[in-house]
Amino acid sequence: MQLILSRKGFDSSAGGVPSPIFPDGHIISLPIPDKRTDLKYNNIEVNSHNLGRIVDHLTNGKVQPDSSLHLDPDLNSDHLPRSHEWLPLFGQTGAAQGHLRNQSVIAGDLFVFFGLFQEVEIRNSRWGFRKNTRPKHLIWGWLQIGEIVKVDNIKDQLDWASYHPHFNRAEDDNNTLYISTRDGAGIFEEYSECRQLTAPEAPSPTHWELPAWFFPYESRPVLTYHGKMDRWQRKEENVLLKSASRGQEFILQTEHYPEAKSWLSGIGLTLPGSK
Repeated sequence: MQLILSRKGFDSSAGGVPSPIFPDGHIISLPIPDKRTDLKYNNIEVNSHNLGRIVDHLTNGKVQPDSSLHLDPDLNSDHLPRSHEWLPLFGQTGAAQGHLRNQSVIAGDLFVFFGLFQEVEIRNSRWGFRKNTRPKHLIWGWLQIGEIVKVDNIKDQLDWASYHPHFNRAEDDNNTLYISTRDGAGIFEEYSECRQLTAPEAPSPTHWELPAWFFPYESRPVLTYHGKMDRWQRKEENVLLKSASRGQEFILQTEHYPEAKSWLSGIGLTLPGSK
């Protein structure tokens, strides 16, 4: 199995701000804006929070409640009314899809989604980022691949997925959908230190602290996009990594990293059939 650390959600370039960590510990990964879709932020409620209100407050109105959004990956069945055929799914194209294809990503491989988050609080009846807090990368969801399909080849066969933003594109042979296995996807609704990638007190969210087994010793294949060894630094029982600021999909071949299975379990991710 390959493990794909996949960067998704609001950040400084897409949306302009981090996604929120609420005072009660709940987190919501905010889907990025997309003018090509009909789905609006104010169409979606998560844990009693209307996304339109959240994006309006946190971006100071730069993203409006009725702005269109790119709901991708789509992992939460409660976000929208669903067909009984619905499965979680994720679309990719462009250079990022080229990387997934070149790395031979197949059914059974696992996307672990991470994004940029920061603590928020209510001030003057509006949500805002809490003072003296820093943005950080958190793991917020996952999808184990059950099927990989080219969108141009299946548009007439997947009516239940026609709402998905990758169905609203011009013909593109690279436009690809990753459809989940049954019960093989989900989201983490609460913050946990075990799912924080950014090192404590790090000067940048891209400075990660990972378990020591991530270190690419003895010629093991390195996490893609991170082949330069000066990115890596051992630290007692952990390893520090200056993660790539660009790139969406970082791929690890877990057959060379058997510790990955227990790490996934430790962050609360149990796949169908796992013990």
